[in-house]
Amino acid sequence: MPDSHLPSVDELLSIAVSALGGSERQGQITMVQAVQKAIDDEEHLAVQAGTGTGKSLAYLVPAIRHAMDSETPVVISTATIALQRQLVDRDLPRLSEALAKELPHEPTFAILKGRRNYLCRYKATAGWPEEDEQDQLFDPREVSATGRMVQRIQEWAEETETGDRDELVPGVSEQAWRQFSVSAQECLGATRCPSGAECFAELSRARAGEVDVVVTNHALLAIDAMGDLPVLPEHEVVVVDEAHELVDRVTSVVTSELSDTSVLLAVRRVGRLIEQPIADQLMEAGEDLKALLAAAPPGRIDELPQVLGLTLALVRDTAWRCITALGPRNADKDDPDKAGQRKAAFTALDEVHDTAVRMLEAYGHASETDRAEVVWLDAGTDRRPPALRVAPLSVSGMLRDKLFGERTVVLTSATLALGGTFDGLAAQWGLGDSKSWQGIDVGSPFDHPRAGILYVAKHLPQPGRDGLPQQYLDEITELIEAAGGRTLGLFSSMRAAKAATEALRERLDVPLLCQGDDSTMLLVKQFAEDEATCLFGTLSLWQGVDVPGPSLRLVIIDRVPFPRPDDPLTSARQRHVAAKGGNGFMAVAANHAALLLAQGAGRLLRAQDDKGVIAVLDPRLATARYSGFLLGSLPPFWRTTDPAIPRAALKRLSTEG
Repeated sequence: MPDSHLPSVDELLSIAVSALGGSERQGQITMVQAVQKAIDDEEHLAVQAGTGTGKSLAYLVPAIRHAMDSETPVVISTATIALQRQLVDRDLPRLSEALAKELPHEPTFAILKGRRNYLCRYKATAGWPEEDEQDQLFDPREVSATGRMVQRIQEWAEETETGDRDELVPGVSEQAWRQFSVSAQECLGATRCPSGAECFAELSRARAGEVDVVVTNHALLAIDAMGDLPVLPEHEVVVVDEAHELVDRVTSVVTSELSDTSVLLAVRRVGRLIEQPIADQLMEAGEDLKALLAAAPPGRIDELPQVLGLTLALVRDTAWRCITALGPRNADKDDPDKAGQRKAAFTALDEVHDTAVRMLEAYGHASETDRAEVVWLDAGTDRRPPALRVAPLSVSGMLRDKLFGERTVVLTSATLALGGTFDGLAAQWGLGDSKSWQGIDVGSPFDHPRAGILYVAKHLPQPGRDGLPQQYLDEITELIEAAGGRTLGLFSSMRAAKAATEALRERLDVPLLCQGDDSTMLLVKQFAEDEATCLFGTLSLWQGVDVPGPSLRLVIIDRVPFPRPDDPLTSARQRHVAAKGGNGFMAVAANHAALLLAQGAGRLLRAQDDKGVIAVLDPRLATARYSGFLLGSLPPFWRTTDPAIPRAALKRLSTEG
């Protein structure tokens, strides 16, 4: 029960809002009370809170109060670095200062990331054993881009107090950074490492154990919940912000990959630690895998071909022989150099062996309903070889047992109620059949029907696979001319964004930027600073763009963003739901599309005075049988299919400035 000596969350919120120069908003008050009740009742809560609600404050206030009351930290998990930085650099410092006099002590906070994000002092001081020469992809002394990055990291290593990779601005490549970092599996452990007493990752964990609020990311949250060893400090309450991203981020954590490159790395790591003939067997198995993957068609692999089964078994067995030949895992524990070499070898071999086992076990089920995982072949790129991947068809069971089963979880985002209900995401989180959760929509401070128009171009043809039809380019041109630029174009693919950019640069007399022309951060800055400028991009832009004011009056979405029909994971999930008697299309494809549409539409209104138009060129949003579900996922903009109405509105706005 709450401590009666502490101020109530309503009082704390009022003090915080007053100190920060804001004004009370009903949605924020409703949310702060709901979060406090969920914590008191130990009940999970999903909160949809529209842009401008002030949801960060609405969950931070009860989180801090609970941390003070229970003397245990509260974990805040986010999907993006941008939100982590906002919390740690802006929201928490200001809030802590505002509440300091009302609480037993000034609230404290820290950010915690995965071990790979921190400099390894042992590796940086050359104490770490050298990789096999073949594994040196470059010469650090070479005057090259990577060589210069390595030199910059070495200089930074002498002065950094945190070892956090994000301190390095501009950033460095993965190739350069991995010379100075280790994974959790490769780490010797603080007690065995010569640099253990001053390890940046361990110091960061220690700090996190002493604060009231720990800010982390969804991936580390998943690793902590599902791993054998805890990564985060003990906690009773988790707040998952950007909760619409949780399932995808957790899926990424539990997806494994096998390629000739990963096998070759294991061979190199085991190097001269075992007899050469045994290592050669694994090398030959890797070469067999390479030849097979180069010849096989990419895509989902529903039935295990005999030749692939034999190759995976060969990789599994030869990796196991290498593991056995390495001997006891704790050998050489008193010699850090040898221990580091052995740990790196075991890590690479375990990954190869366990992934091959997992892929083989994905087959042999009596029916589609018994299948738990999907295996597919990724064709790779010029810089990345073909690879086999395996992922779970659902992470709901893992989340239900490992995350929601152990603690109270508050999930929040501007987009959670898809089709007007929380049921779709609740099922993906594993809460579908649970009675121990509630979902609330605290609304938005924006007057959507008065501030924005949702225009669906019902008269256009359905989008095809052969690029943007000419009618779409004509429509985009007329809308942008009416708006006087000021347009964010969100396209279903990079190819479509580039094609539209090339075609329209010749037809428009306003500046037109395209994702990829420069860093996204610089493009968005340029877009925001020049009102006439337009910015075109793809799905990755949808959640990252925050441009309040007159620079953004029009958001164009080229098509309903269904997953690609040949996407291995979503198509397998769709089929799996159907095999169990559900509607696979609605549960997977329509939910996916609704979420992205809502995120895209959410770019328009970012401040109280913002106004404008969302233009969806895909007529299916007005005509298809599932259109009601998709429309029910969007804010309540004023809707029209008449092309004259949005153009007239945009022209009026362009004259207003």
